[in-house]
Amino acid sequence: MSLGQSRLVRQPPLRALEVFEAAARHGNFTTAGREIGITPSAVSRQVSDLEATIGVRLFTRRGARLILTSAGTRLSERLARALGEVRAAVAEQTALEGVVTLSMLPSVAAKWFAPRLARFVAAHPDIDLRIGASRHLVDFTSEGIDAAIRYGTGPWPGLVARRLAAEIVRPVCTPTYLGDHAIATPADLMRATLLYGDIAETWPAWFAAAGCDQRPPTGPRLEDDTALLQAALDSQGVALGRSLLVAEDLSSGRLVAPFDIGLSAQFSYWFVRPEATEPSRALRTVETWIAAEFQSAAGVWKDTQGG
Repeated sequence: MSLGQSRLVRQPPLRALEVFEAAARHGNFTTAGREIGITPSAVSRQVSDLEATIGVRLFTRRGARLILTSAGTRLSERLARALGEVRAAVAEQTALEGVVTLSMLPSVAAKWFAPRLARFVAAHPDIDLRIGASRHLVDFTSEGIDAAIRYGTGPWPGLVARRLAAEIVRPVCTPTYLGDHAIATPADLMRATLLYGDIAETWPAWFAAAGCDQRPPTGPRLEDDTALLQAALDSQGVALGRSLLVAEDLSSGRLVAPFDIGLSAQFSYWFVRPEATEPSRALRTVETWIAAEFQSAAGVWKDTQGG
């Protein structure tokens, strides 16, 4: 054969190489077959076919015991490294399929998601859920974010947006604060400390909806809803509570909503993800769970208001 001619070498099936590597690692056909899920005689046939294909003896057989030849040792060592890389790559990809990274407002993370964390873990222990709390609109690609819960009017370009729930905004305070300040009518709030937040629905708008002509008193302003509601929980005053964020506190009795009068929030909650990326099974599971939890929380608010 001249140097210009190429020699065609028949390549063995990958399955035969996998079977050989297992047999070399265990030193017998029975254990190798048990690992792979085939009979010992099938392992023997695969190894014999591999030897015939490559034209090299790989084992010296001494009864049930297998002794690797020098060629078999070299091949098994290289196969072990190669198959190890393949198994590691598959395991890594499988693990990544179960990882979901979500972004949401700090207030949503603290007041809505955190109380439900144990419930999620119990329902979906196979999903590694990671929460990023941020007030800015994330860049999904550069920040490694799979999806987000956004609070706005929606939709957004380039994103698949699923509306989760709207909100009602009503005054909330602790039962202690309510009793100590004898708050029975909207006008009684003129004597209370009103806590102001960073939302479009304000105290003047609520007083107008309640039919009060008086201008509400000024009070401390807290831009983050977590801090605002914590001040209310500490009996520091009365806050305008966003229904989804105070549902758990109302259900537990830590807060009360003394009046049925509410403002429909201009913004809604949305579950958003990049439309250019196919969602994993885990992400779809998370989306379904979150949507159900939002509906449940909305029901809690209605129950505390008598329907």
